[in-house]
Amino acid sequence: MQLKADHVSFRYNQADQWILKDVSLEFHEGERVGIVGPSGYGKSTLSKILAGYENPSEGRVLLDEAPLPMKGFCPVQMIYQHPELSVNPRWKMKKTLTECWEPPQELLDRIGIETAWFTRWPAELSGGELQRFCIARVLSPETKFLICDEITTMLDVITQAQIWQTLTGIAQERNMGMIVITHNMALAEKVCTRIVDLRTVNHIEPSE
Repeated sequence: MQLKADHVSFRYNQADQWILKDVSLEFHEGERVGIVGPSGYGKSTLSKILAGYENPSEGRVLLDEAPLPMKGFCPVQMIYQHPELSVNPRWKMKKTLTECWEPPQELLDRIGIETAWFTRWPAELSGGELQRFCIARVLSPETKFLICDEITTMLDVITQAQIWQTLTGIAQERNMGMIVITHNMALAEKVCTRIVDLRTVNHIEPSE
């Protein structure tokens, strides 16, 4: 399976500066691609477009040469930097976890989710604990590409290492593609099989 950004451009309205301009990239199952670059080059915007959460102003996103599905379950899933913004604060964690699918206990154990957390509210968990729930939610068998947008930036070093070790192991076993959005080149070099500097494919000047 192939995920493709086909001449993708984006700006919020006609008066705004382009955030992305004529970006074309291809991603394949089984590879882990790092997208790196400083702030202002559209890394997070591109990740939302690739996941189907944002429509490009120009161009298109294709999944095996067909338009990316925008409704129902999509085989392209995304994990955000701030897990507290990805969960409903009025839901306890059990409901949050099983909203889309019910992960098996073996997967929960591997990710490091404790059953004692199920009865807690999101505000009662740490950032690392919340992020583990967000990871479990998107790892259904139907997921073919996983987009990780700075997902461990706010976490301690030990938690970062545990999460990346788990994710890369699962990706290898499932032949799942991963797109790692990061400003950390050392992380990209350690985790990814290929690195793309967005400055070389995004044909704009960065915003101030």
